[in-house]
Amino acid sequence: MDPLMPPPPIRRIVVDAPHVVVPAPEPETNGAVRMRPRVTTDVVERMRVEELTITYGPKVAVNGVNLPVHQGEVLALIGPSGCGKTTLLRSLNRLVELTPGAARGGKIVLDGDDVDAIEVTSLRRRISMVFQQPNPFPMSIFDNVAYALREQGSKRVKRAELMAPVRNALERAGLWDEVGDDLDRPALRMSGGQQQRLCIARALAADPEVLLLDEPCSALDPRSTATIEELILQLRESLAVVIVTHNLQQAYRIADRVAFMYLGELVEYGLAEDVFERPQHTRTAEYVGGAFG
Repeated sequence: MDPLMPPPPIRRIVVDAPHVVVPAPEPETNGAVRMRPRVTTDVVERMRVEELTITYGPKVAVNGVNLPVHQGEVLALIGPSGCGKTTLLRSLNRLVELTPGAARGGKIVLDGDDVDAIEVTSLRRRISMVFQQPNPFPMSIFDNVAYALREQGSKRVKRAELMAPVRNALERAGLWDEVGDDLDRPALRMSGGQQQRLCIARALAADPEVLLLDEPCSALDPRSTATIEELILQLRESLAVVIVTHNLQQAYRIADRVAFMYLGELVEYGLAEDVFERPQHTRTAEYVGGAFG
C-alpha cells in the first residue's frame, strides 16, 4: 500500500442480538420424521419364511430366518453390507436360484402355498421385484409397461386393449400425469427418478401380491426419493411391500416393521419405532446408533 495514501475507512458491524449457538445434529434416525403413523388394522399375512437358510458353496448367507410379510405394512430389511438382506429378498421369488452354487433350505410360503410348488414364471408375476438401478427396456414408455401384460397372454394383444391397464399401472406408480401424453417417448430419455417409477409401473402391471424393492432410491436425487417413498406408502394398502435399504432415515420414515440382519442372522424384528427407539439387542442399538455400518 502506498504510505502516502490514507487508510481505508473502518466498517463497524453492530450486533443487536446475542450470538446463538447451534446445537449438534441429532443422531441420524432420531432426526428423521415418520411419514405416516403405522397401520394397525387391515393387516393380512401374505408370506412367511420358516427356518430359511441360503448358502453359496461353503458360505452361509442366510441362517435360520423366520419372518412374516404382511399386506398393509412396509417391511424394511436393514443391516450392514454382506449381512444377507438382499439374498433374503431375492429368495422370496426364487431369484436366488439363478446364482450358481446357491442352495436353499427351509420353507417360503405365499398365501399358504409353498413357493416351490408354484410355477416360477407365475410366482414372479405374483411377487414382482424392482432393482437398485433403474432398468427400463430400450423401447417406448408404453411398451415397457405393456411388456408384462403381453407376456401373460398367449397372443399379441392390440395396443387399444392394453391402454387401460397400462394407464392404471402408470397411475399407481404416480407417473401418468407426467408421461400420459407422450407414451411413445423412449423410456431411456426419462429422468432417473421417472425411469425407476416406470420400472415400478412395469412390476405393477402384472398385478402382483407382493412388491420387492432392492434399494430402489440409492441412485436417485432427494426429490425423486421422496416421490418414491410416498408411492411406497400408497402401494402398501393394496399389496405387501418389502424393501432393502442402507438408508436408516428412509427405513424410519416409511417402514411399519423392521428386520435387522447381521452376519446372515435375523437379530431383531419388530415395529419400526421399537427397533429404532427401543431396540432389545445391543447389536441393534449399535447399528441404528451409527456405531457400525
